[in-house]
Amino acid sequence: MAITEFAKKYHERMFPGYVSDFLRTDPEFIERFDNFAFDEVVNQKGQGLDDKTRFMAILATLLGCQGIDEFKCMLPAALRFGVTPIEAKEIVYQAVVYLGIGRVFPFLKATNDVMEEMGISLPLEGQAMTTTENRREMGTQAQVDIFGDGMKDFWKSGPEESRHINYWLADNCFGDYYTRTGLSYAQREMITFCFLAAQGGCEPQLTSHAAGNMKVGNNKAFLIRVISQCLPYIGYPRSLNALACVNKAAETEGK
Repeated sequence: MAITEFAKKYHERMFPGYVSDFLRTDPEFIERFDNFAFDEVVNQKGQGLDDKTRFMAILATLLGCQGIDEFKCMLPAALRFGVTPIEAKEIVYQAVVYLGIGRVFPFLKATNDVMEEMGISLPLEGQAMTTTENRREMGTQAQVDIFGDGMKDFWKSGPEESRHINYWLADNCFGDYYTRTGLSYAQREMITFCFLAAQGGCEPQLTSHAAGNMKVGNNKAFLIRVISQCLPYIGYPRSLNALACVNKAAETEGK
């Protein structure tokens, strides 16, 4: 086997003491995949991320592409690489408003199973910062903080028959989730970018959230690093689509 020493050591850090049966059944594939994902991608000059950010992006990407089996493997690795249980849970919670509970339900259950197997006591400390009375106002403020003053009255905009959806974006998407502690706005925008990029078919929203990322400090270079580090998990077509959306947003934002 010609797996590099770096890839072997990185794999051991992720999965201490674990020997994949794929080494027996699919040795040529594992050689190429491990060398690429766990050495070449990680070490690509100018495209690296710190371990914690990289694994947060990977978890969000696996949610977006519905990679439940890989998510079960990577969640313990993410926790070993510095992602906290609260941060991991917040990634899963926020996925609901971008992917829907129909797709997130298995990941929530898997997250609980993994955490309890690792001796993490549930439930975790609460992170909610809004009430039923102020969630719309607080959600609107979060929209303004991220996207600018143009979002101040977005909740009451649009045709009457669909205006409630813009209201829900303010009170539910942003008021219930973006206002929570546990992740910063910059981290929340990054994971949203990953959900949308991995999901595919959401290019208008992906472009919008690429711009939102840039507004909170996640610049074009950072987003390209995120795409690069997540490419092994979603493949080239969706990665290239995400890159096109980043380039389009950068033109609009002048960044």
